[in-house]
Amino acid sequence: MPWKALSVLDHRREFVRLARLGEVSVAELCRRFGISRQTGFTLLRRTREEGEAGLADRSRRPLTSPGRVAPEMAARILDLRAEHPRWGGRKLARRLRDMGVAGVPAPSTVTQVLRRAGLIDPAEAAARAPVQRFERAAPNDLWQMDFKGHFATGAGRCHALTVLDDHSRYALGLAACHRETLSEVQQRLTGLFRQYGLPGAILCDNGSPWGATGHGGNLAVQRTAFEVWLMRLGVATLHGRPRHPQTQGKEERFHRTLDVEVLQGRHFADLEDCQRAFNHWRPIYNEQRPHEALGLAVPASRYRPSRRAFPETLPQPQYHASDRIRRVGVHGYVQWQGQKVPLSLAFVGLDVALRPTETDGVWSLHFMRFDLGWIDTRGPKAILKTVRDVPEHPSNIFPV
Repeated sequence: MPWKALSVLDHRREFVRLARLGEVSVAELCRRFGISRQTGFTLLRRTREEGEAGLADRSRRPLTSPGRVAPEMAARILDLRAEHPRWGGRKLARRLRDMGVAGVPAPSTVTQVLRRAGLIDPAEAAARAPVQRFERAAPNDLWQMDFKGHFATGAGRCHALTVLDDHSRYALGLAACHRETLSEVQQRLTGLFRQYGLPGAILCDNGSPWGATGHGGNLAVQRTAFEVWLMRLGVATLHGRPRHPQTQGKEERFHRTLDVEVLQGRHFADLEDCQRAFNHWRPIYNEQRPHEALGLAVPASRYRPSRRAFPETLPQPQYHASDRIRRVGVHGYVQWQGQKVPLSLAFVGLDVALRPTETDGVWSLHFMRFDLGWIDTRGPKAILKTVRDVPEHPSNIFPV
């Protein structure tokens, strides 16, 4: 029968004594004493190595504790967490390794350190879920740009203009602006273009100053001065779908991170105070903060400047010799076959090109390398149909 708790040592001594006699096999003795063969052979081995002490109970504590963190390492983790209160175990572990710290535990162990310190909100952790992401194939294929909702300072409002590279999530620009005006945006973007070069396209929403539709009257192309400026630089403008903020999901996510890591709980005296905070945090975001969407790499590891340099003088439109060239008049109209076709005030004084299509009486309209639409002269009045009137046109398609 199995050993009783009050005479375990006596039973063990008797088992070992009988086994040493060799009259009965160890397997049969194990059966008689109600123990496993493994336990029996272990007792014999221990008594050979340790004598009587080998019969005593052993601690059930594991010989190694992979999840146990040395106090010095736990302090290092908590210190880094104090610097970045919104970072979780994965980011903290990656950042410590990037800093050259030896013996950094697994992210799950770092998370346990935070949990034991009461620094993890269970409800917030449970609410997080993986998302499906889209990104361009290379840096500078696409930049995303938006104004974050304004917030108050001691001297007025701050409108934070943010510009991200779609591929790398690199924060190219983070500017504290006084107003959301065309001149302000052009000034900030010009500085970025000089430093980083030109992107292939910029994605923004449909609001002012980049996406305001219409310029009065029945002008149809709905292009803004901002878009025409970019087109002259060879940069396409893409717009998110109305009422679909997820199209600019990277910008939305960046704004939430900016909120929790920089803005929450702080008061700023003025725009200069805001900009100092932005300038301090942007290198942390780009060069230190591991990014979940990048496999915990930092954005700076994936970003490279564009090879397309910014021209200090805007280039004039150039077209093929076979194109029909028309200059946009002072009221934003194009004269074509004796009719005034409404275009946009943004093109005033600039040349556009018309090319015949496969359909008689229908001409395609172009500004530099960009398609604007078609002029249909088959009826009594020329009609302009823009590329924005055609949802499946390539310039209107942007994966969400």
